[in-house]
Amino acid sequence: MKLNHGIHLAYCTNVHRGETWSETFATLERHTLPVRQRVAPGQSYAIGLRLGQRAAAELAQPATFAAFRRWLDIHDCYVFTINGFPYGSFHGTRVKEQVYAPDWSTPERLAYTKQLFDLLAALVPEGISGSVSTVPGTFKPWAESDAARRAAIFSNLTACARHIEMVAERTGRDLHLGLEPEPCCQFETTAETVAFFSDWRASDRAVDGLLQRVGVNYDCCHLAVEFESPGEALDRLAAAGLRLSKLHLSSALRVRPDAAGRRALAAFVEPTYLHQVVVGQGGTVKQRFVDLPDALAANEPTQPNDEWRVHFHIPLHAAPGAPFSDTRDHLLGALDWLKLHPGACQHLEMETYTWEVLPPALRLGIEEQLIREYAWTLEACAQRGLANAERAARVAAEILA
Repeated sequence: MKLNHGIHLAYCTNVHRGETWSETFATLERHTLPVRQRVAPGQSYAIGLRLGQRAAAELAQPATFAAFRRWLDIHDCYVFTINGFPYGSFHGTRVKEQVYAPDWSTPERLAYTKQLFDLLAALVPEGISGSVSTVPGTFKPWAESDAARRAAIFSNLTACARHIEMVAERTGRDLHLGLEPEPCCQFETTAETVAFFSDWRASDRAVDGLLQRVGVNYDCCHLAVEFESPGEALDRLAAAGLRLSKLHLSSALRVRPDAAGRRALAAFVEPTYLHQVVVGQGGTVKQRFVDLPDALAANEPTQPNDEWRVHFHIPLHAAPGAPFSDTRDHLLGALDWLKLHPGACQHLEMETYTWEVLPPALRLGIEEQLIREYAWTLEACAQRGLANAERAARVAAEILA
């Protein structure tokens, strides 16, 4: 939906199952339209579309694409952003570190992302920019001591940026790719992100002229897990001249790693996704674990002020309950920064893709969860002048009805 200052808000449809286009489209009709009718009746409604490689290839067929365009027009919906992070299966099977494969060293990732921009350029309405979010290069263990992989990542990103520039010039659309820092990936902190872009620029001076096409997708959960301060982190990216392509509005688990905290974390151990754990004290990172079971099995001695932050996206609208807390303070800090720099980013996307694997106590019906996340987000944005206060109040009233 359209907010103030040219900002657009959507929820990411990667919360739903769907690897083929027919499965993806079915979830739009089954879940997205009912949410749309409650959140934005009588108004244009934005969709944050998740397209895996198979669904993208099927949607690219002319008749299928034309039918989708008609559907968007009929329901007064529009697409301004696509999640191009997971290439293949994303629900109901072991994903873990394979979510980063194929990575940016491969021709498959390049071809897939180029196709997403071809589709997006034909979907995004005139006057609205279009973004695609993607993996942060590769998984860090795959990148270490592999100069050839690093060179291939730079080369493919340059080729993708040139393709985006070509499509943008041809269509008159402002299009941009957002690389998404994530714990235990090639770049996980904002300092590492700035260093990555600096090294990429050094690999090919032509990159300097393409940085409007490739920037950063700032996931609030990921950077909070890294114990970063949102104001400082976003200032760092801006000072480096990096485009803020999109803000993922997301929240992570926080817990003291005492006996009670470790016992409670057992409910979040599940076989589908990678749940990196970062150990910190006083805002300083002490240790990282690639997955939650690794952290629990290590049984490392802890200090009284230690805190674990766990890459497990949890709902925005409610606290997870003792012994946990959450990182919504980081998300709100990012919105505070956006209030001061309202032209810095026009794309906001709520992303709680873990709905299927949440412990039952945290899991509402999917549509109810999405409605409540909209209400929480709209209120937070309205408090900062980023959204219309009347609309935020109306959505809240709809929930109470």
